[in-house]
Amino acid sequence: MKKIIEKAEAFMEFGGIKKDIIFLILGGLSLIVSLFNLIPLPFDAAWIAIILCGIPIIMEAIIGLITAFDIKADVLVSLALIASVCIGENFAAGEVAFIMQLGALLEDLTVAKARAGIEKLVHLTPQTARLIIDGADRIIPAEQVQVGDVIRVLPGETVAVDGIIISGRTSVNQAVMTGESLPVDKAAGDEVFSGTVNQFGAFEMRATKVGKDSSIQRMIQLVQSADAGKAKIVGLADRWATWIVVIALSAAGLTWAVTGEIIRAVTILVVFCPCALVLATPTAIMAAIGNATKHGFLVREGDALERLSAVKKITFDKTGTLTYGTPKVIAVKSVSDFTEEEVYTFAASAEQMSEHPLGKAIVSCYGKKPVSCDSFKMNPGEGVIAVVDGKIVKAGNLKLLKGTAISQAIAAKVDSYLNEGSTVIYVAVDNALAGYIVLSDTVRTESKDMIAALSSIGVQPVLLTGDHQNAADAIAGQLAIREVHADCLPEDKLNYIGSYQEKGDAVCMIGDGINDAPALKKANVGIAMGGIGSDIAVDAADIALVDDEIRELPHLLALSRRMMTTIKLNLTFSMALNFLAITLAITGLLGPVIGALVHNAGSVLVIINSALLLSWHRKSDRSHAGILGRRL
Repeated sequence: MKKIIEKAEAFMEFGGIKKDIIFLILGGLSLIVSLFNLIPLPFDAAWIAIILCGIPIIMEAIIGLITAFDIKADVLVSLALIASVCIGENFAAGEVAFIMQLGALLEDLTVAKARAGIEKLVHLTPQTARLIIDGADRIIPAEQVQVGDVIRVLPGETVAVDGIIISGRTSVNQAVMTGESLPVDKAAGDEVFSGTVNQFGAFEMRATKVGKDSSIQRMIQLVQSADAGKAKIVGLADRWATWIVVIALSAAGLTWAVTGEIIRAVTILVVFCPCALVLATPTAIMAAIGNATKHGFLVREGDALERLSAVKKITFDKTGTLTYGTPKVIAVKSVSDFTEEEVYTFAASAEQMSEHPLGKAIVSCYGKKPVSCDSFKMNPGEGVIAVVDGKIVKAGNLKLLKGTAISQAIAAKVDSYLNEGSTVIYVAVDNALAGYIVLSDTVRTESKDMIAALSSIGVQPVLLTGDHQNAADAIAGQLAIREVHADCLPEDKLNYIGSYQEKGDAVCMIGDGINDAPALKKANVGIAMGGIGSDIAVDAADIALVDDEIRELPHLLALSRRMMTTIKLNLTFSMALNFLAITLAITGLLGPVIGALVHNAGSVLVIINSALLLSWHRKSDRSHAGILGRRL
């Protein structure tokens, strides 16, 4: 029996959606031929629809009953098909099979293809490590590194395991773990994580966490566990299938027993088939997905909008989501006889050959052609030194300027910028402080209005970021976000989302970085910034915002709620029509064929109502918020 079931399942899966589309086209044409007798055939053309569309339904119902005693809508449909065929009502049987298969196809089309996010995370895992043995380097597989081993990491290489730097200075891009937009300076005694990238200087480190305990492997495990824990929503028709089957069989049996007319009993089974009920949800979802696509959203999971409609909290990553994710010069200050323009010129000229993101940002924001420089030197983790117009120019942090006098007044002003989450580059000319340049990740122009629109419809924004508390508080203050959690590693974001869910709050997570992947999986709905976001974040999400226009988020949330209203209307109408048709069938006023046509008409009306979602839009944030509030 087990082998038979396995072969049956393999047969049903063979060909996939393309096969189902072909079967539906052929089934639909055969019903038209059968209804109008267009082509003389030695058999009823409706048999084509019965075989192509009905047999898969019957097989799935049997498999579900045998393997798990799982009563779904397919069971009632199978009974109606068989009963209709037994009394010679082939058109009714073919029509019911066609409508049910159409609903199943629509559901399949709303389900996203298998995603490869975990595989891409695995590809980020370093394959080799540079082990130091007796002073010499030896390349070994990363999984062979043991706790306590000393490893050398060269510029541009990925850190193989977690560890502590024992010698050397560098800057490390750890966006994979924290999402921070800027590299972090590292020196002896600092911790480094597997999967992060060494930017400039070589360093030696002692391994502290290896194999499955390393940071990148823990993140892979978080993504896997979060995905497994996300429950899928079951179709309403299947949820109610047991009761529908019991009521339908009882009504049909009693009618047959009382009237003695089997045709009435079969008509009840036909009109009781939950065709419109099955179509109610997938047609609305597909129409809403089409609407969302027009606004730049790629919906990757069929039930994502259904889950989004229940969201009470939206958690945002900061960098690249609420902000542009790239540092910009926001202030240039002179503390000497040089003008601010001259300080800016010195810094841009000294940084023009730098590979550091901060140096590149200064040159980019300068907007002019820098003065040529000589004797360029880069000190990893400190800054750059160059000769500009015969003057020795230093641009970097305090480590580079050791010995250079800085007054308390200047230090206090610099601290005020640092407390706002900005980064400060000091500029010294001939070993005297000339001024400083302030850089910061800037807020997207549309972020403030978007947050306000979400708050107005009762959704609480929360900031979850790997950046430091000062930077997080500064951004949250600009956007009126009250709840902020900073210095978050991937597992921290996961835990915060889990704690909200334990309290009964449905959570939507919006992020763009690799470090956001576990949280995107864990949340009830994950939305990734598709334009600037990493492939792994997009693959982990249910929805991707293709053009990164976050101002459209309130529309998406409102659309999801409107979609649920449409689904409820569809369900109410389909159930009312079913009970009306049953009443007419019991009294003998409705035969199987007319009953099937009435049923078909109900399905068409459900599809039309769902299609209205395609063109639905908000007139304005404020007016829509008021309307939505009244409807809810």
